[in-house]
Amino acid sequence: MAISEQPSLLTFPELVQWGQAHYRDRTFNKEDFIHTRQGLIYFVHQGVVRLTSQPATPITTETKSPTPTLLGLIGANRPFEILAQPPLVFGAYAHIDQTSVIWLYWNELIPHPSLHLAILEAFRQQQQFQFLWLGLLGQKSTLDRLLGFLALLMIQDGEPIADGYRLPYPLTHAQIGSAIRATRVTITRLMVKLREKEIVWIKDDLICLSRRSFQEYKPLRLY
Repeated sequence: MAISEQPSLLTFPELVQWGQAHYRDRTFNKEDFIHTRQGLIYFVHQGVVRLTSQPATPITTETKSPTPTLLGLIGANRPFEILAQPPLVFGAYAHIDQTSVIWLYWNELIPHPSLHLAILEAFRQQQQFQFLWLGLLGQKSTLDRLLGFLALLMIQDGEPIADGYRLPYPLTHAQIGSAIRATRVTITRLMVKLREKEIVWIKDDLICLSRRSFQEYKPLRLY
């Protein structure tokens, strides 16, 4: 359970049952691209979906496509939607194996007002999370942005462990760098220093953050 103890959409298991009964569910393997369309809501039943953006075309024909920017990680029991916004291309990928997604149209929620309100509340919480994420980008220190970003993810998805908190999914240094405006090399260098100071450590390929650093860098209020 995430540290934030946010309300769970599992309160409405009929959504999952409905999706399965209407063949609106699909399970993806890690790094599978999830085809999305405007006007649809996607609900992560299990696993994690990674949202990204990148320019539609390289600046020149000789330029390689840039590394996609990490926009969000949508865990189980949370919805998401993709809006087309040229010249950017938004994408959704299964971040881990056995990621299951259900999709439906907004108007299909009309007969289910409780579920409709729960999904709207989940989107509101995600908006608050994104505002805090954007606020981190104003920090001049890359180290502060890194620790603030990790603390923010721990609030949303972190699992308590003996000495701190652990993310339930892996993140590469390139993905972290794209999220906080830093290079992969810089993130690697900072992570080495943080591991030497036992502020951050890796267990089973998952990032762990010390309790003290979490308390220091977490936002005062998320939801």
